[in-house]
Amino acid sequence: MAADGCAVLLGAAVGGAGLPRAAAATLVVCVLVLNGHAGLYRPGGITVARGVLDEVPALVFRAAVAWCLLAAVRPGLALSALAASCGVQAAVSVAARAGAYGVRRRRAARSPRSALVVGPATAALRVTAALGRRPQVGIRPVGMVVPVLQPVPEPTVPVLRTIEEVQRAVIQNSVRDVLFTDADAADHHSHSVLLAQLEGWGCALWYVDTRAPGTAEALPGAELAGFPVRRVQAADVHRPGFAVKRALDLCVALPALLLAAPVLAVCAALLRASDGPGVVFRQERVGRDGRSFTLCKFRTLRPADAHEAATRWSVADDERMSRTGRVMRLTSLDELLNLWNVVRGDMSLVGPRPERPYFVAQFGQSHPGYPARHRMPVGITGLAQVEGLRGDTSIEDRARYDNYYIDHWSPWQDVCVLLRTAASLVRPTGS
Repeated sequence: MAADGCAVLLGAAVGGAGLPRAAAATLVVCVLVLNGHAGLYRPGGITVARGVLDEVPALVFRAAVAWCLLAAVRPGLALSALAASCGVQAAVSVAARAGAYGVRRRRAARSPRSALVVGPATAALRVTAALGRRPQVGIRPVGMVVPVLQPVPEPTVPVLRTIEEVQRAVIQNSVRDVLFTDADAADHHSHSVLLAQLEGWGCALWYVDTRAPGTAEALPGAELAGFPVRRVQAADVHRPGFAVKRALDLCVALPALLLAAPVLAVCAALLRASDGPGVVFRQERVGRDGRSFTLCKFRTLRPADAHEAATRWSVADDERMSRTGRVMRLTSLDELLNLWNVVRGDMSLVGPRPERPYFVAQFGQSHPGYPARHRMPVGITGLAQVEGLRGDTSIEDRARYDNYYIDHWSPWQDVCVLLRTAASLVRPTGS
């Protein structure tokens, strides 16, 4: 963009157009918009352009369009001056881009970017081998992420099977790019947690089309070691509707927190009198995209140690619980402090119930649909909860209801769940 902007100004000065500052600035903006619409300003990371020669037709055509538009609004300009200015702009832009690409290629060859290759073993091996044969591309594979049960014959880089191994590889190797060789893996919601975590770790995500010639996607000018490539985003993570969901959360949670302040004060005083100091219980939970946050609630039972707090599933029938704590759990008053997490943005009013990291790892291995719950912000209440799936109930059923809610989410559905939750409060069933 800097090269194209300077090229416009040099063209106007050297070509003899003699434009005033306002007209020159407008022309710069026009050229940048036209070039951006043509895809000439790609995101950083992998160099997907084969070279500046591929861009010459687009650059020259859009320079001509911009100067023709200027001639239409300023008819006093000489045609020769316009043509000369347009030619100078195109030449300078091509030369500057060629220099920038050359610097980028040399820098990439000297300091290649670490990358992970994700997908079926055969395709991942092909991409890894191709990048190894072409170091000038500037991409150095440091690991392959393949399905758990898939054997990898003679791997040239470490084979990663779990999210923990992927995270370790990202940190140790400063991974900046992740190459998906399977379109379904790159776009399907069952992989959205991995995709979102990779984006959260600062990785750029790319889909590398390894299909047979003639069936690959037509992506002119976008290639990596001869493979067509395109940028991808984490599935279902950036839904426009999430802004509406967040607005609904704030509109309800802020007034509710203010109105509940007297109730919170009474609950805190009762717990302080019955159970002693430390009425607020803070615990690590897993939220949207697998990110951890600190959940706040009233302490209804004081665990023996941190291990019990992190790994014990249910304390509903624990004899150590005081009468005050038992009443608060039966009425769900202990969860009123979750409203503060909603205001902070850690949670939503409605969504999958957040769980502790120990159980997230355990359930994620035994229930295939469980990790997909983290596509959506976690919530104080949810569809699974209003269907009676609280406490010691089926995790498989919970995950199924949570994923159904996510796949069919709408603002009205959130309203319906909140109304059903309010109705259920008059029928306390415990937690």
